[in-house]
Amino acid sequence: QVQLAESGGRLVQAGGSLRLSCVASRSIFSINAMCWYRQVPGKQRELVAAITGGGTTSYADSVKGRFTISRDNAKNTVYLQMNSLKPEDTGVYYCNAQLAYSYWGQGTQVTVSS
Repeated sequence: QVQLAESGGRLVQAGGSLRLSCVASRSIFSINAMCWYRQVPGKQRELVAAITGGGTTSYADSVKGRFTISRDNAKNTVYLQMNSLKPEDTGVYYCNAQLAYSYWGQGTQVTVSS
Protein backbone atom coordinates (compact mmCIF):
# COMPACT_ATOMS: atom_id res chain seq x y z
CA GLN A 1 0.00 0.00 0.00
CA VAL A 2 1.11 3.57 -0.63
CA GLN A 3 -0.29 7.06 -0.14
CA LEU A 4 0.48 9.76 -2.67
CA ALA A 5 0.43 13.54 -2.26
CA GLU A 6 0.65 15.85 -5.25
CA SER A 7 1.61 19.51 -5.16
CA GLY A 8 2.73 22.29 -7.46
CA GLY A 9 -0.40 23.03 -9.44
CA ARG A 10 -1.47 26.63 -9.88
CA LEU A 11 -2.61 29.22 -12.41
CA VAL A 12 0.00 29.97 -15.07
CA GLN A 13 0.03 31.82 -18.38
CA ALA A 14 0.40 30.03 -21.68
CA GLY A 15 4.04 29.46 -22.50
CA GLY A 16 4.98 29.19 -18.84
CA SER A 17 6.36 26.28 -16.83
CA LEU A 18 5.38 24.33 -13.76
CA ARG A 19 6.87 21.45 -11.83
CA LEU A 20 4.51 19.04 -10.12
CA SER A 21 5.67 16.82 -7.29
CA CYS A 22 4.26 13.55 -6.00
CA VAL A 23 5.54 12.37 -2.63
CA ALA A 24 4.94 8.75 -1.68
CA SER A 25 4.48 7.45 1.85
CA ARG A 26 6.95 4.62 1.25
CA SER A 27 9.92 3.82 -0.92
CA ILE A 28 9.17 3.96 -4.64
CA PHE A 29 12.27 2.00 -5.54
CA SER A 30 10.36 -1.23 -6.14
CA ILE A 31 7.18 0.26 -7.58
CA ASN A 32 6.61 -1.03 -11.10
CA ALA A 33 5.60 2.28 -12.59
CA MET A 34 4.77 5.78 -11.46
CA CYS A 35 2.47 7.81 -13.65
CA TRP A 36 0.89 11.20 -14.08
CA TYR A 37 -2.68 11.46 -15.36
CA ARG A 38 -4.85 14.47 -15.99
CA GLN A 39 -8.59 14.93 -16.07
CA VAL A 40 -10.87 17.67 -17.28
CA PRO A 41 -14.59 17.86 -16.53
CA GLY A 42 -16.65 15.62 -18.78
CA LYS A 43 -13.67 13.65 -20.07
CA GLN A 44 -11.91 10.47 -19.07
CA ARG A 45 -8.74 10.60 -17.08
CA GLU A 46 -5.84 10.39 -19.54
CA LEU A 47 -2.29 9.16 -19.10
CA VAL A 48 0.20 11.99 -19.52
CA ALA A 49 3.53 10.40 -18.58
CA ALA A 50 4.93 7.28 -16.96
CA ILE A 51 8.26 6.13 -15.59
CA THR A 52 9.22 2.56 -14.75
CA GLY A 53 11.40 1.36 -11.91
CA GLY A 54 14.23 1.10 -14.39
CA GLY A 55 13.78 4.68 -15.50
CA THR A 56 12.11 4.10 -18.86
CA THR A 57 9.75 6.94 -19.68
CA SER A 58 6.76 7.33 -21.97
CA TYR A 59 4.54 10.28 -22.85
CA ALA A 60 1.24 11.13 -24.43
CA ASP A 61 1.73 12.51 -27.93
CA SER A 62 0.20 15.81 -26.85
CA VAL A 63 2.99 16.48 -24.33
CA LYS A 64 6.06 14.95 -25.99
CA GLY A 65 8.93 17.40 -26.10
CA ARG A 66 7.30 19.66 -23.50
CA PHE A 67 6.88 17.51 -20.37
CA THR A 68 9.49 15.47 -18.53
CA ILE A 69 8.79 12.87 -15.87
CA SER A 70 11.52 11.94 -13.40
CA ARG A 71 11.89 10.17 -10.10
CA ASP A 72 14.08 10.64 -7.05
CA ASN A 73 14.03 7.34 -5.19
CA ALA A 74 15.94 8.82 -2.23
CA LYS A 75 13.11 11.31 -1.69
CA ASN A 76 10.26 8.93 -2.62
CA THR A 77 9.21 11.57 -5.11
CA VAL A 78 8.15 11.69 -8.75
CA TYR A 79 8.19 14.95 -10.68
CA LEU A 80 6.50 16.25 -13.78
CA GLN A 81 8.28 19.20 -15.36
CA MET A 82 5.89 20.96 -17.69
CA ASN A 83 7.23 23.55 -20.15
CA SER A 84 5.62 25.56 -22.94
CA LEU A 85 2.25 25.10 -21.29
CA LYS A 86 -0.89 25.46 -23.38
CA PRO A 87 -4.49 26.16 -22.34
CA GLU A 88 -5.38 22.59 -23.30
CA ASP A 89 -3.01 21.36 -20.56
CA THR A 90 -5.51 22.65 -18.01
CA GLY A 91 -6.88 19.97 -15.71
CA VAL A 92 -6.48 18.14 -12.44
CA TYR A 93 -3.24 16.19 -12.44
CA TYR A 94 -3.13 12.93 -10.53
CA CYS A 95 -0.19 10.85 -9.44
CA ASN A 96 -0.58 7.09 -9.79
CA ALA A 97 1.46 4.18 -8.45
CA GLN A 98 1.09 0.76 -10.00
CA LEU A 99 1.63 -2.06 -7.52
CA ALA A 100 -0.58 -5.10 -7.18
CA TYR A 101 -3.29 -2.47 -7.07
CA SER A 102 -3.39 1.01 -8.52
CA TYR A 103 -3.08 3.89 -6.05
CA TRP A 104 -4.02 7.52 -6.62
CA GLY A 105 -3.29 10.87 -5.03
CA GLN A 106 -5.90 13.55 -4.45
CA GLY A 107 -4.86 15.61 -7.48
CA THR A 108 -3.53 19.09 -8.04
CA GLN A 109 -5.20 21.71 -10.25
CA VAL A 110 -3.28 23.17 -13.17
CA THR A 111 -4.87 26.07 -15.00
CA VAL A 112 -3.23 27.56 -18.07
CA SER A 113 -4.62 30.90 -19.20
CA SER A 114 -4.38 32.11 -22.78
